Amino acid sequence: MDGVTDVIFRRVIAKAARPDVFFSEFTNAAAFFSDFGRQSTESRLAFLPDEQPLVAQIWGTNPDHFAFMAQALAKKGFAGIDINMGCPVKDVVKTGGGSALIEQPELVAKLISAAKQGGLPVSVKTRIGFKTKKTDEWISFLLRQDLAALTVHGRTQKQMSKVPADWDEVAKAVKLRNNIAPQTLIIGNGDVTTRADGLELAKKTGVDGIMIGRGVFANPFCFEIEQKMHSSQELQDLLNYHLNLIENSEHIMPFAPLKRFFKIYIRDFDGANELRTKLMETKSITEVREILTKN
Repeated sequence: MDGVTDVIFRRVIAKAARPDVFFSEFTNAAAFFSDFGRQSTESRLAFLPDEQPLVAQIWGTNPDHFAFMAQALAKKGFAGIDINMGCPVKDVVKTGGGSALIEQPELVAKLISAAKQGGLPVSVKTRIGFKTKKTDEWISFLLRQDLAALTVHGRTQKQMSKVPADWDEVAKAVKLRNNIAPQTLIIGNGDVTTRADGLELAKKTGVDGIMIGRGVFANPFCFEIEQKMHSSQELQDLLNYHLNLIENSEHIMPFAPLKRFFKIYIRDFDGANELRTKLMETKSITEVREILTKN
C-alpha cells in the first residue's frame, strides 16, 4: 500500500505476526526510469534480507520503463514483480495507470511482457472492472498472459472501498483459471482482517492465497495463525517499536507520514480518541514520546 508498507512498517508487522509473503509499496516505474526519480524511490524499494520472499509492486504505463525497472529489481534481489492494475485513486487513474489499465488490454499485454524481461516471476493485482463488473472478460484476458499469480480484488474502480468486496466474483476468477491457466495462482483480496477469515474465504472460493492490505489498519496482528486478544499496551509497544525503527533507519524518513499509523496503535480504550488528537498535533518523534509517556 502506498505510503504504508515500507521497510519500517513491514518490520513492525513481522514482529506482530509475519505474513507468508511481503509486498513493497507500489512504486512508479516512470520515476524509477530517471536518475533523479530513482533516488526518490530508494526508500520505497529498501528491504532487509530477512524479509524474503518480498515482491516489488510497480505501476505505470510505459513498457520501456517496466523493462528497465524489472531488470534492476532482479539485481536488487526481489523475489518477484507485481503490477498494480487495481489502484482506484484518481491521481493514478488519470495517468492511465492503476485500475485505468483495465480499459487498455493491448497496453497491458505489453507491460506484462516488458516486466518479464527481468527474469522474475510476474504477477498482477487488479479489480473486477473499471466502471462496471467485467470479471469474465478481463480476468480471462489476464490469465492468457501466463502470469505466476493473479490477485483479484472484489470491487470495481468506481466502487472504491464503498461497498463490500464481492467474493463471488473472486470465486468466478478461480473457475476461469482452472479452464484457462491452471498454472496461475489466484489470490483473493478485499475486506479481510484476520488470517482465519482469509482461510475461511479460501475454502469457500478455492483461491490459492489471501492478500491482506487495509486490514492491517484494523488489526496489525492480522497474520496470526491463532488470533488472540491484544491489549492497548501491546499496541502502544508496537508504536514505540515503530518509532525506534524510524530513528535508527539509514534512510531519512519524513515525520508527517507517520501520523497515518496512529489510528492503528491508539484505539479501543477510554481516552484513545483524545490521545490520537494530541498525537496528530505533534511535529517530531520526541513530542510523540513525551505525550505517550504522560498517558
